Amino acid sequence: MKYLSYGYGLLLCVAIGLVAILLSSIIPLGAVALAILAGILVGNIVKPGKVFASGVTFCEKNLLSVAIALMGVRLDFLILEKLGFKSILLVVTALSLTITVAIILSKVFNFDKKFALLLGIGNGVCGSSAIAATEAIIGASEEEVGLSVAIVNFLGTIGIFLAPFLATVIFKFTDINSGIFIGNTLQAVGQVVAAGFSVSDGAGQVATIVKMTRILMLFPLVFILIFLFKSKRQDDGQKVKRPTIPLFIIGFVVFSLISTFKVLPESAIGVLSKIGHYSLIIAMSGIGLKITFKSIMRDGKSALTIGALIFLVQLIFSVAMVSLLF
Repeated sequence: MKYLSYGYGLLLCVAIGLVAILLSSIIPLGAVALAILAGILVGNIVKPGKVFASGVTFCEKNLLSVAIALMGVRLDFLILEKLGFKSILLVVTALSLTITVAIILSKVFNFDKKFALLLGIGNGVCGSSAIAATEAIIGASEEEVGLSVAIVNFLGTIGIFLAPFLATVIFKFTDINSGIFIGNTLQAVGQVVAAGFSVSDGAGQVATIVKMTRILMLFPLVFILIFLFKSKRQDDGQKVKRPTIPLFIIGFVVFSLISTFKVLPESAIGVLSKIGHYSLIIAMSGIGLKITFKSIMRDGKSALTIGALIFLVQLIFSVAMVSLLF
């Protein structure tokens, strides 16, 4: 009977997710961001009653954990063989800079550090997926997660048109350098593919490889964050429960190893990847349902400003490094 109580909220999140998937074919924001936006609208305008609450909570917590674990099937560490040392150095340095800038901006704007960190991680690694994978470790709220995903995807959508223009028209990069620049700046894989292949096939292939390398950085980042936030809780006098590594992170690691060492056939990997993707969309619908217009008015403008500044730093740094190193 306990699980039957989840029915209404689960169906609502699935319905919102389906609408987001359909809209993503005509609106270039991506289904994950659209699921959050649609959830916000339904939650604030329709205002579903308490009967939906347990199912919505199940989606934005339990189903999200499943989605994060299954993200691991997209990680293939053998992709590093296709990149030279300079490209890997660029990716690692850019990610470190992005997160550092996010923390600095949180102090400058007197903004919530966890919220800013989500914006930095989303911009620096792989958009929605990185935010989802790290939000529980950081201890961010549903509202912070939802707004972060919406802002990062919005900026990435602008980047689909801006990055190729900068690379080819303003800085006159070669196809290879354009691919490196695009792959190191845009947030989501789909955005990188769209922008890279709009330049040329060669640029698109390079951009995709660089982007996949950025996604691989999620693996060490997760464990660094676990260590840092465990240490912070201990310094604050909070009791740290064991195990310190969440179960969904263990699943994330296992699935990444399965993908890297080809333990399962490609068809099975493809199915697991799709399940993870759709689970993430449904989970984000649940997160969107819990975001209020009040929180958007309170935090949205500052978050958008900080996110835009982080993205600007990414663009400037990548232009400089591509010009100097390649």
